[in-house]
Amino acid sequence: MIAGVTMTGRRWAALLAMLIGALVGGFGLATPASAHAILVSSTPAQGTIVLTAPTQVVLTFTEGVTLVTGQVRVVAPDNTRADAGSPTTSGDKVIIPMKPGGKHGTYLVSFRVISADSHPVGGAFTYSVVSTSTPPAQDSTSITTSPTVSALFPIVRWVGYVGLVLMVGATLVLALLWPQRLSNAGPARAIWVGAGLIAVATVGEIAVQVPNVAGGFGAAGVADLREVLSSEYGAAHLIRLGVLAASLFLLRPIIKGKGWGADRVLLAVLGAIGIATWSVSGHPYASPEPTITVVADMIHIASMSVWLGGLLMLAVFLLPRANATELGAIVPVWSRWAAYAVGALLVTGVVQALIEISSVPDLFTTSYGQLVLVKIALLGGVLLIASFSRRLVGPIVEKSDGAARKLRSLVAAESVGAVVIIAVASILVQTTPARSVANSAAIPTVQSAVLAAPSKLFTLTVDDTPAQVGANEVHMYVTTPDGQPASVKEWTVSASLPSQGIEPISIPVLALTPDHGIGQVMLPAAGVWTFKFTLRTTDIDEDTVITNFTVVE
Repeated sequence: MIAGVTMTGRRWAALLAMLIGALVGGFGLATPASAHAILVSSTPAQGTIVLTAPTQVVLTFTEGVTLVTGQVRVVAPDNTRADAGSPTTSGDKVIIPMKPGGKHGTYLVSFRVISADSHPVGGAFTYSVVSTSTPPAQDSTSITTSPTVSALFPIVRWVGYVGLVLMVGATLVLALLWPQRLSNAGPARAIWVGAGLIAVATVGEIAVQVPNVAGGFGAAGVADLREVLSSEYGAAHLIRLGVLAASLFLLRPIIKGKGWGADRVLLAVLGAIGIATWSVSGHPYASPEPTITVVADMIHIASMSVWLGGLLMLAVFLLPRANATELGAIVPVWSRWAAYAVGALLVTGVVQALIEISSVPDLFTTSYGQLVLVKIALLGGVLLIASFSRRLVGPIVEKSDGAARKLRSLVAAESVGAVVIIAVASILVQTTPARSVANSAAIPTVQSAVLAAPSKLFTLTVDDTPAQVGANEVHMYVTTPDGQPASVKEWTVSASLPSQGIEPISIPVLALTPDHGIGQVMLPAAGVWTFKFTLRTTDIDEDTVITNFTVVE
């Protein structure tokens, strides 16, 4: 028999230590929040020279993005704004209208947008009209994220998860498993603490998202706050606060043991809505199959809350206070709950991993995949401990001496493992999904060089894409020394790799216009390749320029 005792400061300290462990475990492994939408192409392309000023600049991302007011711009060579009117979005594209009659020279395109999973995406690149010039000055605030903001964002998200675990676990145990003879002060206090943590974290996420969008605390203002509150991200968090307030109103009679069936049904509906606010403001909403991943993530979060929350209530409140008869009734029911919750965690985790991880190698080569493997290993260890716990259900029902004491030890170990799992899961929320990393790796790189002929016959700009072993495309743009389009009568181009004894490979050139040629070449090995360009501009005038491009595997 286990004598009933009141909730002591030592047991509250144990509960607090478990929750701090969840946070500290996450802090030890955390990485800064990553932007998950990736710029895959642009028109004009990065680093290219175009012959006529474009009427619009088009940015194409891996997913749809939300514009940040005033943070998408094009700057002309003379440092004036070259864009006209407000940019618009169409699917995964951002379209920036341009002023007519653009000047010759190099333009700077800078952008800061919000990806579908609420992370800011910033960047900048240049292109030139007719000729190159000194690029305009770049405002780093619009394309970077403050390290302080990056550190704060995951912290407030984890605090919210801890609050959810406390609130869900205490509510379920108090409503369905709590012995009538015991005081419910401890679980009731856990509910209020959990609700407070959720409220603080929700307000904190909104407060941190404002400088996250603006590019730092110094750049944030009232307009940025309005923008966040009017976004889908802001709406989800405001709904969460409303659901929390309504839930607390319904929980008061349940805590007092007076709640009836309709209250509990409505509370379950509100709980589902509240959990959905986490899913629609993160990775699941931005996946290729958002309906599947949002539902799977909701079930995943709910199952995690039931399992870990129930473990904490069992370890801190029920096992020390309930007698053997009460434990004989409680433990079998909890054992079934835990089995259902873990089963749901496994199924929904597999579904999300199949969508977020594009291939088996990504499990081992990306941070996201490696964290999934760590989570699987931890879950396997916890399930092994749980299997020993289940063997004690029968002896506890039969009131076997020492069974309850052994179960307390196993549940404590299971709780520690579960705490580490929730820390790893929290890090996954802030880690770029493997599919986004794969998309980023698939974006062809462009190596560019601007070459002036020794005799000043021409200036040649060369782009090599993707600068990798295999098929490469070489674009050549020719201007006169004063920046006007030149006319090339004959192109002779070759590529060699002297370090590996590869002799010059002739590259046939197709002249798209008199000043723009394109060539295709197969480069068989990685290394520093030497490209040689001989251009004849008249019947008697020609010159040769040479540059090196680094080709990778």
